[in-house]
Amino acid sequence: MLSSPLFWQIAIPVLLIVLGFLVGSGRERAHYRSILAREDAMRDLPIISIRRVPEDLPDLGPAPDTRMVRGNAVISVDYFKRFLAGLRMLFGGRVTTYESLVDRARREALLRMRQQARDLGARMIVNVRMETASISKGGGSAIRSIEVLAYGTAAIPAGSGRIS
Repeated sequence: MLSSPLFWQIAIPVLLIVLGFLVGSGRERAHYRSILAREDAMRDLPIISIRRVPEDLPDLGPAPDTRMVRGNAVISVDYFKRFLAGLRMLFGGRVTTYESLVDRARREALLRMRQQARDLGARMIVNVRMETASISKGGGSAIRSIEVLAYGTAAIPAGSGRIS
């Protein structure tokens, strides 16, 4: 049985799918743990979508400095998720295998934007916007990676001296 070519033609793809599932799931869980820890550390730096810096914030001073900040993340789809998404697309319905991919990319981009603002000494980020794109190598409709760009305006207390 083990010497049968048919056995190996079936066993190798199944083994690769299982390996992809185990490695991909482990890396995704580790990335989520990292995201949760960094989000908790950045809770003191609010991000809001209003267009202007509120004028009644005492810690910013009368005329805060502003700088554009951005965060960019590209997250790749593992083979197992691509396989499951292909099956889901045959039958229709939610493609939950890609939902966590989009969530991780969005949260990672926001964290990178927050870190850039924190490095500038910002107290908040206003006018936050996000752009997304799917990246497909070789064309076709298969999603290989997702990119999320988050950008906004960092409000830095006037005279803080941390703008470079």
